[in-house]
Amino acid sequence: MRLHVPIKLRWSDLDAYGHVNNAEMLRLLEEARIQAFWVADDGSDGESLDTLAAGGSTAIIDGRPGAETLTLIARQEVEYLLPVPYLRDPLDIELWIGRLGGASLEVCYEIFSPVGIEPRKLFTRASTTLVMVDAASERPRRINERERDAWSPYLDEPIVFSRR
Repeated sequence: MRLHVPIKLRWSDLDAYGHVNNAEMLRLLEEARIQAFWVADDGSDGESLDTLAAGGSTAIIDGRPGAETLTLIARQEVEYLLPVPYLRDPLDIELWIGRLGGASLEVCYEIFSPVGIEPRKLFTRASTTLVMVDAASERPRRINERERDAWSPYLDEPIVFSRR
């Protein structure tokens, strides 16, 4: 099962070639990840994103200042398949968990053209390894039962990049 997170482009995301700049692609991935996994600013989960599965939301990480857990990026890989032009409708970013370890997880992404635009185009594949870190000790901490229960329905095969 995959999460579908719509992300709108900004005009400033484009580079001189008229497509989304590679550095901005990392921002788009970050935005999708935050919407999918972080609680809202008021502390509520992301039910409004329609990310419910197995009776709960995937948006359970508190990323607000003073949170007990930090999510640090250990690794990112991006494979650019097609240039992303400026599109007014939001991109359809599909996310799933490629690996759920002890203190880390691999978030996988496929970035598609907006829903309803045919033919559907796959622009980018990517993965991010996140490490859960205790904010007080600054040491990795184990993924807890609540997190594992929320994310396990989205566990699927990791991305196989074409040029590894």
